Amino acid sequence: MAEECKTPATQPPEAVAGLEMGGPLVSPSPFPLPVYSHWSYADSFEYLVGVSATAAAHSLLQLLISVSRLRKKAVVIPSQKYAWIMYAGDQIFAYAMMSAGSAASGVTSLNRTGIKHTALPNFCKPLHTFCNRVAASIVFTFLSCFFLAASAVLDVIWLTCY
Repeated sequence: MAEECKTPATQPPEAVAGLEMGGPLVSPSPFPLPVYSHWSYADSFEYLVGVSATAAAHSLLQLLISVSRLRKKAVVIPSQKYAWIMYAGDQIFAYAMMSAGSAASGVTSLNRTGIKHTALPNFCKPLHTFCNRVAASIVFTFLSCFFLAASAVLDVIWLTCY
């Protein structure tokens, strides 16, 4: 990261923004990008994708278990121990989604404004569609966090029934 701060302003914008060049060039956007490019600030976005995928898998598994129990006309939450496990899972994923959304929103904010004290430009000017999609993803992340928190509240209601 210290190397990126020392990048001169005479470099092309993709090099200044933290892309490491290598491999053949492709052009999915108005300017060519290398196939094996790596953006150095992508860790928070990778964390966001990982947490979102894990939370989606958890929610899908919970849905499948609930639907299979409803088809058998069985109790959806059979025991207090199961309710506690669901509550803990919903809490963990709600906090993880909040953490991932917060990390990604900070990096997105830096991308939109640029970093004033270094040679890093406003990354969203040439890639405004990418930044808009990331912003939409972050909105859905916080919405998912809200739904997981609501699920945790429903789990507490189930726990009070036992």
